[in-house]
Amino acid sequence: MNASSPPNISVEPRSGGIFYSGFAFLLELFIEVMVRVTGRRMRRSDAPWLHCYLGKPGLIGTGVYQRIAQEEHLQLRNSPHAGLIPDFGALLGPSFDPDAVHPRIRHFYEHAAEYQMEVWSEVYFVGRFFLWVLVEFLSRRMDQLNFPISSLEVAKGMASEVIQLIEPGSGKLLCTGWLRRLKSSGRVIYAGVYSTAQVPEEENPCVKVTFPCRGSANVYLRPVAHADGSFGLDSSGSAFGRSGFYRIVESGPEHWRVRNFRSLHELFHVYVDEEDILRTDHKISFVGLTILRLHYKMTRSDELRGTRASSNVTFPVEQAVP
Repeated sequence: MNASSPPNISVEPRSGGIFYSGFAFLLELFIEVMVRVTGRRMRRSDAPWLHCYLGKPGLIGTGVYQRIAQEEHLQLRNSPHAGLIPDFGALLGPSFDPDAVHPRIRHFYEHAAEYQMEVWSEVYFVGRFFLWVLVEFLSRRMDQLNFPISSLEVAKGMASEVIQLIEPGSGKLLCTGWLRRLKSSGRVIYAGVYSTAQVPEEENPCVKVTFPCRGSANVYLRPVAHADGSFGLDSSGSAFGRSGFYRIVESGPEHWRVRNFRSLHELFHVYVDEEDILRTDHKISFVGLTILRLHYKMTRSDELRGTRASSNVTFPVEQAVP
């Protein structure tokens, strides 16, 4: 792990009494049944843009990348310079020009492993109970998507680790894992798999993020270059086959069941502020109501080391001449 990782804390899946376990099981089953009943049955070979790793019931946690590598016959590589998107230019499309984005933002996406993150959170009243139910009964049990309910949960910071998944024979980079954990508890906020994908009804390639759970949660984010050089990622697609949130479960060896939740949106705004600091505003909304806001400050590790070194410099004290 990189230097920003927290101590090696073993996080046990959340357990409880009969009521807790029963309600958690029913909630997880309800979501899966809803996807199977209301989702589209799609042949895997007809929708390569949906291809992803499907998690098994139970613990996801920090070991998910090892399981992906084992099942998909891939190799894991930890590079101190790895990025979420190896080539930001892969997002080039008819209405998106990567060169219009501030170079520091591009550098972050191509070299995210070089950065450490500070995070602030705000849960809105309207979504607090809804979010608490999901985190308490689902996220804690699988150690995945542990969104902070209290701002104190992120007070000690967030650990960030970038893991590359490599095809053994060719050495080709297939996708990148980005693991983010709460330093206070070691719990996983996000264990995501990042790549780019051409979504059928989008004119530009999208950033694709897969979160293995019971099946998978795929988010397809449409890139936006703003006039001031800042960068946006938007999942607010209006129909199946556009950017958005897709829940996927297996439906036999050749098919998936896929449910597009058009009421769930994520919006990212990445920018360099007036003090030349790289920041991100992240909003999650449901049925048009803001549920959670996160704010990130991203700083290169070498800049932090330089700041710490300069703060440790001692100056000689002039002695008074008797």
